Amino acid sequence: MTKQFDVIVIGAGPAGYVAAIRCAQLGLNTACVDQWLDKADKPSLGGTCLNAGCIPSKALLESSELYEQARHGLGSHGIKVEGVDVDLAAMMARKDKIVADLTEGIAALFKANGVTAFTGHGKLLPKRQVEITAGDSDATELLAAEHVILAPGSIAADIATVPLQADIVVDSAGALEFTKVPKRLGIIGAGVIGLELGSVWRRLDSQVILLEAQDSFLPIADEQIAREALRQFSAQGLDIRLRARVVSSEIKDNQVTIEYQDDAGTHSETVDKLIVAVGRRPHTHGLFAKETGLLLDEWGVVHVDEHCGTNLPGVYAIGDAVRGPMLAHKGSHEGVMVAERIAGQESQVNYDTIPSVIYTLPEIAWIGKTEQALKTAGEDYRVGQFPFAASGRARAAGHTTGLVKILADAATDRLLGVHMMGPHCSELIAEAGIAMELGASSEDLAMTTFAHPTLSESFHEAALAVSGRALHIAQAKRRR
Repeated sequence: MTKQFDVIVIGAGPAGYVAAIRCAQLGLNTACVDQWLDKADKPSLGGTCLNAGCIPSKALLESSELYEQARHGLGSHGIKVEGVDVDLAAMMARKDKIVADLTEGIAALFKANGVTAFTGHGKLLPKRQVEITAGDSDATELLAAEHVILAPGSIAADIATVPLQADIVVDSAGALEFTKVPKRLGIIGAGVIGLELGSVWRRLDSQVILLEAQDSFLPIADEQIAREALRQFSAQGLDIRLRARVVSSEIKDNQVTIEYQDDAGTHSETVDKLIVAVGRRPHTHGLFAKETGLLLDEWGVVHVDEHCGTNLPGVYAIGDAVRGPMLAHKGSHEGVMVAERIAGQESQVNYDTIPSVIYTLPEIAWIGKTEQALKTAGEDYRVGQFPFAASGRARAAGHTTGLVKILADAATDRLLGVHMMGPHCSELIAEAGIAMELGASSEDLAMTTFAHPTLSESFHEAALAVSGRALHIAQAKRRR
C-alpha cells in the first residue's frame, strides 16, 4: 500500500531536514527519507555536513587550536604550561559526542514538528512517487506526494590516478577518523577542505604537504586576501605547492608515494597518509528513475529555476545537487524558500548575499563580489580597509593578523562585497550580510555606533576608510 503525504523530502542534510521541518511548520504532512547510518548502523540525520563534514571538522579544528595555543600561545599572556600532550582518542570521542548530540537533536525536532522519518535510499519515480530501499534488502516501500523535494547532498570527488585505500588514502570523511597522527601527511587540493584538514593535522604535529593543480591560490577569494592567506599558512608550516598535478600514486609498506608534475618537471613525495580533497560533486546517481525525465547536466547537477523548481511539476531540488556554492547555509535557505512556496507564500533566496567561510586560523570570510570580479566587469568602485593590527581588542586577544576590506559602488556607495581575514571573521561576516541584504551604503555603516573595544569596530573603520575617514589608521588625505 502506498503511503500518501503532502511533501516528501529525499535527504536529511542541512537542506533536506530544514525543508522538512519548515514544511511541517506550515501544516504540510511531511516525510523525510534518508539513508545515512552511524558507526553502529543506526539512522543518523544531518547528512554529510553534520556526520562527516562541517561539524566534526570544526570540532577538531577547535581542539587542535587549543592544543597549539597551550603549547605556543600562552607564554605571552604570562601563563606557563608544561607537559602538554595529545590524547587523540579523547579528542575523537569528543568530536563523535558532538555529532551524536546534534543528530539526536534533529530527530527530536522531527518528532516535535510531526515529520515522519524513513530510513533507506529514496528514489524518485514517475507521478511523484518515492521508492525506499533499506540497506542491502530487496524489500521496498512506496510513498507518494503532491510535492517532492530532492536534497541528496554531495559526495567527495575522486581522482582516477589516486584510488582510495582503507585508512591510508582517504577522502575528507576518512581524514576525520585517523587513530594516530601521521608524521607526514599529503593532501591533494589546497581549497577550503584541504586547508581546514591540513590545519588540524599540522597543529597536531604532522608535516603537511598540499598539492594544488591550479595556478593560483584560493581563486574563489579576493586576490589580496588570498595572497596574504598563502603567506600566513606557509609561515605556519603548511607546505603549499601550486601548479602541482598528481599523475600517480603507489602504496608500499603502509606508505603512499605520490608522483606529480609542475613547471620544474616530475617529482615524488612519500607520506604516511594521503587525503584526496579535490572538491565535491552532486550525489544524484541513483536518485531517480530514468523514466521520470528529470534533467541533469553533464556534472550531475539538477536543472532548476530561480525558485529551485525542476522540469517536473511539483518536484524541486535544493542544496548541493543544484547550481551555486555547495554550502550548508545556502541549502538550508533554499529549503525554507521551497517549503514556503509550496505553502503558497512568496519567498526567495538572494544568492548575492550568501557568505563563504574558511575556518582556518586566521579565518577567511567573504560575501558579494571580489575586487578582481569588479575589475573584470569594468565596474567603478571604492575600497576601504582596516587591519586587525590596529584593533585594540585584537591586540588584547593576541590575534592581529589580517584585515577587513569593503568594496562600495563609486556612484551609489552601496556595498558590493566585503572580504575579511582574521579573528572570528566567520561571525563578523554576518554584519556585512545584514548590511548588504538591507541595501546599506558604506556611509550607513560609518554613521553606526559600534561598541568599543570590539573586533566589529574594524568593520566600522573599513567603512570609514571607503571615504578616507578612518580614525585609527593613517590614510592619504582626500577632499571632503
